[in-house]
Amino acid sequence: MTDSKDPMIPDGDVNPIDTDYEVGQDNIVVAIGPFGLDIHNRVFLISGLAVIAFVAITIGFYEQAAPLFTQMRDWLTANLGWFFMSAANVFVLLALILVVSPLGKVRLGGTEAKPDYSYPGWFSMLFAAGMGIGLMFFGVSEPLSHFTAAYDGVAFQDGVRVDSAPLGGAEGNAAAAQRLGMAATIYHWALHPWAIYAILALGLALFSFNKGLPLTIRSVFYPLLGERIWGWPGHIIDILAVFATLFGLATSLGLGASQASAGLNYLFGVPETTGVQILLVVAITAVALVSVVAGLDAGVKRLSEINMTLAGLLLLFVILVGPTLALLTGFAGNLWAYLQNLPALANPLGRDDAAFVQGWTAFYWAWWISWSPFVGMFIARVSRGRTVREFLISVLLIPSAACVFWMSIFGGAAIDQVVNDGYQAVAEADLPLQLFTMLDALPLAQITSFIAIVLVVVFFVTSSDSGSLVIDTIAAGGKVNAPTPQRIFWCTFEGLVAIALILGGGLVALQAMAVSTGLPFTLVLLMACVALVKGLLTEPIKS
Repeated sequence: MTDSKDPMIPDGDVNPIDTDYEVGQDNIVVAIGPFGLDIHNRVFLISGLAVIAFVAITIGFYEQAAPLFTQMRDWLTANLGWFFMSAANVFVLLALILVVSPLGKVRLGGTEAKPDYSYPGWFSMLFAAGMGIGLMFFGVSEPLSHFTAAYDGVAFQDGVRVDSAPLGGAEGNAAAAQRLGMAATIYHWALHPWAIYAILALGLALFSFNKGLPLTIRSVFYPLLGERIWGWPGHIIDILAVFATLFGLATSLGLGASQASAGLNYLFGVPETTGVQILLVVAITAVALVSVVAGLDAGVKRLSEINMTLAGLLLLFVILVGPTLALLTGFAGNLWAYLQNLPALANPLGRDDAAFVQGWTAFYWAWWISWSPFVGMFIARVSRGRTVREFLISVLLIPSAACVFWMSIFGGAAIDQVVNDGYQAVAEADLPLQLFTMLDALPLAQITSFIAIVLVVVFFVTSSDSGSLVIDTIAAGGKVNAPTPQRIFWCTFEGLVAIALILGGGLVALQAMAVSTGLPFTLVLLMACVALVKGLLTEPIKS
C-alpha cells in the first residue's frame, strides 16, 4: 500500500486482500491443502460451487433446460431492453463528459507517472482487445442480416418472423438498405461497447494505480462502501463479476464452436451436429489448458501474435480480391451513416422496431457488459501513465475504428456479392456459415476458409486462456499471480459451461445466460460510474 494521505485509501499498512489468513478466519485469502491454492475464500467458494451446480443440472436436465432458457431470454429482452440501452447511453455520455472536463487531466498512476508502453505499442494492444470470436462470427452475418431485413422490410426464417428491420428499414432501396444495415452493425460494435469497457477499465486503473487497491472489481467501490468492500458487499460484487465474465466468455466460446463446426462441414463434410460442437469445445479447451500451463508470455502472447497476423492477412486478402475501391470508400460512408442514425438507434423508448432491439441490441449490450471485467482489466493493466483524457479518447476510438473497418470490409464484401453479383447463397446461408459462403465466391476459397477456421479456434483458445486469468484474478482478490491449478479450474469450467449451454438450447441458451448475468452486473457498472467520479474528484491535477 502507498503511504499517501489520499482519503480513498483504507487505513493501515496493508489491505486485507494482500494478507494471507488462516482457514476459518472471516477475511479474505486462504491457502488450502497440498494443492497450494491461494483463493479469496468467499468469492471462489460460492462462485465455484454455483458454476459446478449449474453445469451438473443443465447437462443432467438439458431437455427441460432448453425451453426455460428460451423463455428467460425472451422475457428479459422484451421487458428490459430499454434498461440495457439506457445504461449503455449513460456510459457513453459519462465517457464524453470526462473527456472534456478538467478531470480529463488526471493521470493514472499519479501526476509523475510515465506510460509503460509507447503509443504504437499501446495502440496495438487496444486494437488487439477489439478482435475476437465475435468479429469472426458476426463480421459477415450481422451486416448482411440487417441489410436483408432493411431491404425486405422484415426478415423471415422457415416462415417465422425473426427480426424487424432496424429503424423501419428501406424497403426496395439497396443503397439505403446497405447504409442502414451498416449503421445498425456499427452501432453494436463502436462507441457504446467500448464506453462500457472504458468506464470499468478507468475505474480499475484509477483505484489500482492511484489508490493502491487490488486490481479487482470491488476496489472501484471504495468511495461508496469504504471498508465494507472487504466484507460481504465486496464479495457480492466480485461474485457477480465472476458470473458475468464466465457466462460472457461461454457465449463467445459457444459461438466459436458453432462457426468452427459449420466451417468443418463446409470444407470437409464433417457432420454439423451438437456432438461435433461439444467435441470442438473439449479439444479447444484442452489446447487452452496447455496454454494456461505454459504461462501468459509463452501461451497467450504467442498465440495472439499468430492470430493478429492471420487476421490481418485475411483482411488484406478480402480487400485486394474483392471490390477494393468500394470497400475502402465504404468505410468512411459507413461511419457517416452510423453518426447520422446514432440518435435514433440509441433511443430506448417508443421504438417501432422492437424485434431488432430485443433480438440484437439488448443481447449485445448485456453481452458487452458481461465481457467488461475481462476486457476492462486487460485495458487497465496496460494503461498506467495515461491521462484520463487520452485514455478515454484512445479506448473509445482505436478499437472502435478497428471493429468498424473489419465489419465494413467483410460485411461490405458480402453485401456487394448480393447486390451486384446476384449471389444469394451468402444471404440464404445460416449465420455461422455466412463467412465461409462469402469466401467461397472469392479466389483460393479452400485456403482462406481454412485460415478462417484456424482464426476462430485460436481466438477461442486465447479468450479461454486470458479469460481464466481474469476470472481467477477476481476470485483471488486481485492477485495476478495466483497458482496455476486455479486457472486450470476456471479454464475447464468455461468449456463445461459452454457445453452445458450448447446442450441446453444452443444459441438461445448462450444468449439467455449472457443477458441474465449481464443484468445484475449492469447495476454494478451504473454504481461504478458514481464511484469513479467520486474517486477522480479526490485526485490532484497537474497543470
